[in-house]
Amino acid sequence: MLKLILVFVGGGLGSLLRYSFSLLVASPNNTMPFATFLANVVACFCVGVLSNMATKNLLSLELRLLLVTGFCGGFSTFSTFSNETLLLLEAGKIGAALLYSTISVVACLASVWLGYFMTTK
Repeated sequence: MLKLILVFVGGGLGSLLRYSFSLLVASPNNTMPFATFLANVVACFCVGVLSNMATKNLLSLELRLLLVTGFCGGFSTFSTFSNETLLLLEAGKIGAALLYSTISVVACLASVWLGYFMTTK
């Protein structure tokens, strides 16, 4: 039961931070959803750091559930990213949709790698 509570609490906190990002980071003219992009990149970086810490046994299972599964899962917004990409496509903004998708995937993969790499050694 404790594991479920940890995921629940972490997910709630991550979701609150994600919502705060949407309020703080404006998307000028709705051309690119910057808040979602930024949330995904930051969450991926955090997952990289925390995953590397877990491989070194610096993160307990409980902290992993709270921070990686819960917090980063609630903060990361892949479903929102997918929906926003679809909305860009439906609005005829094919170039923006392709750019947003490509940059998001590359930046998020790079962020996981960077977070992992920075905590190595």
